[in-house]
Amino acid sequence: MNTAIALWLSQDAITNGAVYALLALALVLVYTVTRVIFVPQGEFISFAALSLATLQGGKLPGTVYLLVAGGILVTALDGTAALRARMVGRLAKIVLANIGLPLAVAAFAWWAVPQTDNVLLQVLVTLAIVTPMGPMLYRLAFQPLANASVLILLIIAVAVHYALTGFGLVFFGGEGLRSRPFSSLSFQVGVLNITAQSLLVVVTTILFIVVAWLLFEHTVYGKALRATAINRVGARLVGISAQFSGKLSFALAALIGAVSGILISPITTIYYDTGFLIGLKGFVGAIIGGMVSYPLAAIGSLLVGFLESFSSFWASAFKESIVFTLIIPVLLWRSLTTRHVEEDEEQ
Repeated sequence: MNTAIALWLSQDAITNGAVYALLALALVLVYTVTRVIFVPQGEFISFAALSLATLQGGKLPGTVYLLVAGGILVTALDGTAALRARMVGRLAKIVLANIGLPLAVAAFAWWAVPQTDNVLLQVLVTLAIVTPMGPMLYRLAFQPLANASVLILLIIAVAVHYALTGFGLVFFGGEGLRSRPFSSLSFQVGVLNITAQSLLVVVTTILFIVVAWLLFEHTVYGKALRATAINRVGARLVGISAQFSGKLSFALAALIGAVSGILISPITTIYYDTGFLIGLKGFVGAIIGGMVSYPLAAIGSLLVGFLESFSSFWASAFKESIVFTLIIPVLLWRSLTTRHVEEDEEQ
């Protein structure tokens, strides 16, 4: 290996590590607020990337039907609960939020299908389709068992992952898709050829980190999420809704997953199950951060990016194994240095 090769590998490592950092931030956010190890995070990546590529191909993505179906199911659950509580006045709001808005998004997507050259419009449609799936997913799969143990929530998360993977196969088939790059610009810096797409990935990650810091430090909603992450019972006692916090954390996770999928779709071919592997690498970064520290999760994700990139040069056939093996010493060290306590069951 010479200096030029090391620089090329480092460039790829930074780009990949930036994507993993976004996913690690989402995983840490969801876990600290809801105690859910969010295995389906990668499905948002696949859904967004494949939906964008489908729109660019002049077709309506199947995720639109999943969004509308999810809204109908949420309406059925919330509507039934409202009727049992004799709160009939809430029905109109429930129907408008969970059926009206998804139908509006579906109409927006249908209108955007013929406009195959408008990249910005396609990105907005993709975000509008994928992001609402986060809170819907929380309401349907996790909210009914929000007080269950971490193990039960993990089992539910794995089941949701397999279900969403199956939907992805039905909607997009087994062939991979790739969207058009947002820009064909590139810059020559020494031996490196830096593309605008790679710069966009890194800049977007930095912007998300800054926005996340501003959200948690300077907004009421961010402080509510922080309070719920620190002490769910205490947050509930001061009037912070655990259900609202859960839905908001899942919405942010879905948004981050959608943005990640949009960013990487021009860089690599995405299949219906590609997001799972990418999400697992973000999970490795989150594990390095102890599933509680955002800065350590971001640093761990960059480490994953460098390990993956240089492993692909020295032992490309084993690069995935090498990356996932990284969590073994981390888990062993945390097991030996962390005081173990029994999980408190909430009533």
